[in-house]
Amino acid sequence: MSKSKRDIADARARTGFIIINVVRFGGVAMVMLGFAILRGVIDLPYAVGAIIAVMGFVEVFFLPRFIARAWNARDDAGDQGRR
Repeated sequence: MSKSKRDIADARARTGFIIINVVRFGGVAMVMLGFAILRGVIDLPYAVGAIIAVMGFVEVFFLPRFIARAWNARDDAGDQGRR
């Protein structure tokens, strides 16, 4: 049984939503790990904690936007090929 275009689009949208949220949760985990290092809960150098925390913030706030843009650009490129 073949899937309709709407079913395919829904599956792609669901996949993109899941990927973006996994990236966000990973970023939150990195921020928490970085803060644990900064507070001395985990015995690693302060600079390592700061770097991990900053990378986590970037992953939470900026990476999902880049992923969404790349996802939409790929969709637009695919739509142009079908016209």
